[in-house]
Amino acid sequence: MTVDDDPGVSRAVARDLRRRYGETHRIVRAESGDAGLDALRELKLRGDQVAVILADYRMPQMNGIEFLEQALDVYPGARRVLLTAYADTNAAIDAINVIDLDHYLLKPWDPPEEKLYPVLDDLLDAWRASDYRPVPTCKVVGHRWSARTSGVREFLARNQVPYRWYSSDTPEGQRLLSAAGQEGDRLPLVITPDGTPLVEPEDPDLAAQVGLATTPTAEFYDLVVIGGGPAGLGAAVYGASEGLRTVLVERSATGGQAGQSSRIENYLGFPDGVSGAQLTDRARRQATKFGAEILTAREVTALEVTGASRTIRFSDGSAISAHSVILATGVSYRQLEAPGLDDLTGCGVFYGSALTEAAACQGHDVYIVGGANSAGQAAMYLARGAKSVTILVRGDSLSASMSHYLIQQIDEAPNISVRTGTVVEAAHGSDHLEQLTLRDVTSGHTELVDAQWMFVFIGAAPLTDWLEGTVLRDGRGFIMAGPDMTPDGQPPRGWELDRPPYHLETNVPGVFVAGDARAESAKRVASAVGEGAMAVMLVHRYLEQS
Repeated sequence: MTVDDDPGVSRAVARDLRRRYGETHRIVRAESGDAGLDALRELKLRGDQVAVILADYRMPQMNGIEFLEQALDVYPGARRVLLTAYADTNAAIDAINVIDLDHYLLKPWDPPEEKLYPVLDDLLDAWRASDYRPVPTCKVVGHRWSARTSGVREFLARNQVPYRWYSSDTPEGQRLLSAAGQEGDRLPLVITPDGTPLVEPEDPDLAAQVGLATTPTAEFYDLVVIGGGPAGLGAAVYGASEGLRTVLVERSATGGQAGQSSRIENYLGFPDGVSGAQLTDRARRQATKFGAEILTAREVTALEVTGASRTIRFSDGSAISAHSVILATGVSYRQLEAPGLDDLTGCGVFYGSALTEAAACQGHDVYIVGGANSAGQAAMYLARGAKSVTILVRGDSLSASMSHYLIQQIDEAPNISVRTGTVVEAAHGSDHLEQLTLRDVTSGHTELVDAQWMFVFIGAAPLTDWLEGTVLRDGRGFIMAGPDMTPDGQPPRGWELDRPPYHLETNVPGVFVAGDARAESAKRVASAVGEGAMAVMLVHRYLEQS
């Protein structure tokens, strides 16, 4: 970048720079200090890097030294050069001490081959040797203990969107906030790879800005799959591969609870185990390869039946229709009821694995609440860096709900301990978790322990409230299907077809359920994938007879 208030000099500098460096560098010029700073902030937001800044000393409103001093706040790694007349050399020498000036050049610099290019060549070599390479990723600036910041990071990570995280109180975080014109009172700030600043973005806006598909390309499909966990991804793969016009709708990120798992070791075909993120990424790419659409950050609020059409309505009022629907909405972790937890959720208390927080747990004491496989997998993963991991279980052992292989691994891990018959009575902390009150369920004895991190995996609640009045559910909200609806051999109320419901078919013909949302399901990744595939087979049977 070159900054000079004299248009003729500005053009001359830019001309000489382009002649030598134009093929490898973009040359930006400005004719005032304010314009130069605006250009630097825009480059900063876009993630571009500035190697060298040349500024004329004698400029009105803001001289070259004042400009370079402010430019240093935006691009501390850029090499700084002051253009001076002979009479200003003392000022230039002083600037070397004031703003760590790298060089000063006397005007005129002719011939540039002798007086300009050798200096810039050396400065560029020095810049390349430093670590100021471009980072074409999203940037997230936020407070360390902020629930929404944690949510944004988790959303990006689970959707495989690369990002860099900057705490708002670090120098680089402050530079990014300043470049976006923000004071830091509204966080998080997300800066997209093209330099667009998003202040406190909601998931749908964030998804659209980072390149995730959020809008369907058609109004009518053969199959709509609701939910992007293993069951939904399995249905999307098989549906699209067999020629059905298929769209998968996911409210947050594909993978579901399985996608948050650090290591799945009992899934067929992966003897060394596979992370939930890896399995999810492969399944998503497989589905899109076969032509399935995947919509992210779209919340479904209603299912409507109009003749042979099944209409899915979104929270923004828009809708799509299809011949058939597969409900693969999965489940969410139940909320832990104890004083203090609501205020500290996202600030040391997390539901699910929240793998983006794992690095921050290094050397700390971590508590995990729950005794199923998801809790055991998280414990093994976090134990790699945590000082200690304590699993809190209400029951008297892990064997009732955790796979044997995981119990063995936990027994062999030196920094994992299991406290049975123990529940969380309360959580304490001002802006983040600091202590827990634990209670022994047998004796009633309570204990106050220091804790900065707690991950909760207690049971599953189906995400099916929006189906009330349309699809038959059991007392806990899980979706009834097939034989479960006909224990006496009679079809469910309102069933008008002359055949009984298919195995995974709900009380609404053409609407099927697969995975954890189904009543009495196995709650395993393999069974969910299998049900997704089976549901597509039954969709074909339904379509052939409709």
